[in-house]
Amino acid sequence: MAARAYWQGQIRLALVSIPVEIYPATKSGASISFRQIHEPSGKPISYEKTVQGLGAVDRDDIVKGYEISKGNYVLLEDDEIEAVKIESRKTFELVQFVDQHEVDVLYFEKPYFVVPADDLADEAFIVLREALRKARKVGLGQLSVRGREILASLKPCGKGLILETMRYADEVKRAQTYFKDIPDQKPDSELLDLATTLIEKKTAPFEADTFEDRYVEALKSLIARKAKSKGKKILEDVDEPAAKGSNVIDLMAALKKSVGSSADEDEPAPSKKAKPKPKTRASSPRSRKSA
Repeated sequence: MAARAYWQGQIRLALVSIPVEIYPATKSGASISFRQIHEPSGKPISYEKTVQGLGAVDRDDIVKGYEISKGNYVLLEDDEIEAVKIESRKTFELVQFVDQHEVDVLYFEKPYFVVPADDLADEAFIVLREALRKARKVGLGQLSVRGREILASLKPCGKGLILETMRYADEVKRAQTYFKDIPDQKPDSELLDLATTLIEKKTAPFEADTFEDRYVEALKSLIARKAKSKGKKILEDVDEPAAKGSNVIDLMAALKKSVGSSADEDEPAPSKKAKPKPKTRASSPRSRKSA
């Protein structure tokens, strides 16, 4: 496998150990990176490592330090930190299993692909994968990566497994802190029906490649035009959405208009030449065919 493993070790379930490799399941998307430039000279700004009273210092003279009191540091070298051993450095032990829906989405952070490290691990890997799938459970445990012990979950994904790093309880804010001022009331039934209809009309299978970062493309276009303009200032004309009222009458009108617009998008517009048919008496299939 060409990619570099994020973590190598073993998954342990009781007395069963499965050698595995873990790889990032995501990558950075398109982005625009800006440099800070000294405008009079047009040259990029650079940064130096400095010490107060000494000036610039050599990178080789820099070590990690932890402040134990004001201005007093314990200095640690990389090999000393690396030598700290806890079991989760090489072992991801599944210590608990929970229902798939039981863990709040706020706790999940980043996904990784988990694969057997070698052919000898295949059988145990497949047994664990199918056991999780049959039980509809998610396994929880901890592993050490890059200086910290990470909480993580494990669940089946196709022929492999997905490990998702998770946040600890003290890293998740309480929703009630932000939601407490939202009124506890039932919505108007007609408004609710209109909103539900709009959601149903816009429901479609998820296809990730239909969404693009339009801001990045707009920045690329701006950079290209700015380069051709020889420094001339370019400002985009942006049509800001008009301010909308929040009362029930405005909301009702907006929802009705939205549902109507959605219906127009789904169905072809009638031809301008088409004329309404005159009302006639019902006729038999035979007479309609011969007409």
